[in-house]
Amino acid sequence: MKLYNTLTKQIEDFIPHNPKQVTMYTCGPTVYHYAHIGNLRTYIFEDVLEKNLEYLGYDVKRVMNITDVGHMTSDADTGEDKMLKGAKRENKTVWEIAEIYTKAFFEDTEKLNIRKPLIVEKASDHIDQYIKIISKLLEKGYAYIANGNVYFDISKVTNYYQLSEKNKEELIIGAREDVELDVHKRNPHDFGLWFTSSKFENQIMQWDSPWGRGYPGWHIECSGIALKFLGEYLDIHCGGVDNIFPHHTNEIAQSESYLGHKWCKYWCHGEHLNNASEKMSKSKGEFLTLSLLEQKGYKPLTYRFFCLQSHYRKQLVFSYEGLDIASQSYNKLLNKVNNIKKSAEGEINKEQVFKYQELFKEALRDDLNTSNALTILYDVIKDEELNNNTKLYLIADFDSVLSLDLLKEKEEKIEEELINYINGMIEKRNKAKQEKNYKEADRIREELKEKGIIIKDTKEGTIFEINK
Repeated sequence: MKLYNTLTKQIEDFIPHNPKQVTMYTCGPTVYHYAHIGNLRTYIFEDVLEKNLEYLGYDVKRVMNITDVGHMTSDADTGEDKMLKGAKRENKTVWEIAEIYTKAFFEDTEKLNIRKPLIVEKASDHIDQYIKIISKLLEKGYAYIANGNVYFDISKVTNYYQLSEKNKEELIIGAREDVELDVHKRNPHDFGLWFTSSKFENQIMQWDSPWGRGYPGWHIECSGIALKFLGEYLDIHCGGVDNIFPHHTNEIAQSESYLGHKWCKYWCHGEHLNNASEKMSKSKGEFLTLSLLEQKGYKPLTYRFFCLQSHYRKQLVFSYEGLDIASQSYNKLLNKVNNIKKSAEGEINKEQVFKYQELFKEALRDDLNTSNALTILYDVIKDEELNNNTKLYLIADFDSVLSLDLLKEKEEKIEEELINYINGMIEKRNKAKQEKNYKEADRIREELKEKGIIIKDTKEGTIFEINK
């Protein structure tokens, strides 16, 4: 297996610390709102990576956190606390917000066939672990107390900027401490480990500590959970490219200072999903969630297929036109597989199975090239020398990584969301016809038709059928 390592800026052979088990940590969601599809692209990439490692014969122990202790609203960790923002928006407690959106997150990942990590831990459950690490950092001289808060001194660390390739001049003040700029800090770029004094003095999430009642810094949470459940040597740490700085940069600084040795060898990051002009965000334009795509008639796995067609390290531009093309391709793929199932015959050819498995592995060993892996799948389907039972064996084998439900029986029941969407469009069309806006009525008919939904006007009203 070869992986691109953000730390070294090159593709490297993957060699785990312990050949018997790969340790993998992935940054989880901040549960103050629904995940948008850009967030979910990262979790799809991480899911494929984990399943591919298993496909190649590794045992993987994966841990993910749930950030339910505050997190700032900007990439620079400044501004409003995300959990408090969610609580104010919905007139609920931060604990209720965390519970609601944790549940929603896992509902989304289940629809996308993203496997739940072996260990999932809430940040708020491990305060003692953070206090333990911070205490040792203070003892070793890597941290200091100023104005009631505990800060990490980045001047004590060599190669602080290695992961991000930033420099001191362009460094954005980050990492939660500047919720209120503290002039008592030794360096304006030092980041917070524990806060007892900030503009969030009414913060509900507070705990007792040796430095006073307060709450942990964002970065210490991931370090604490990873160290507690995966030990002192971590093989792979994943996240989106927006985690590189300051989050992962600060994780490295505090973890290696605490341990006294190198911590994680491979840092893997998924690129942004963009709209036509910029990075996708919860705060700009249409808030694109998986539920919204479903309401518009798209299957969740169509979006997974859309992502797998592109390399995880390439920026991907989202458009409904692009998703329509992916939807058509995915449905055609399912139909081809279904036709193979209808005429399954022949003994499984082990030699051909081995040949194609090696080609599939070769694609995924190449820094997780899912696009090439899909090409191998299509090669299997159209190979006239393969009998159908051999094809089905290989399709099932590949789908253990791709997770596109290629052999799952089609459900007779149409999803409730899709029915609601169709009925809503029919209602809009009927209203347009009543207002003699026939151009709009025709447009709605064509939009439905493009999604494989055929509507017919009868004496009893408008009916529809779906071409699967």
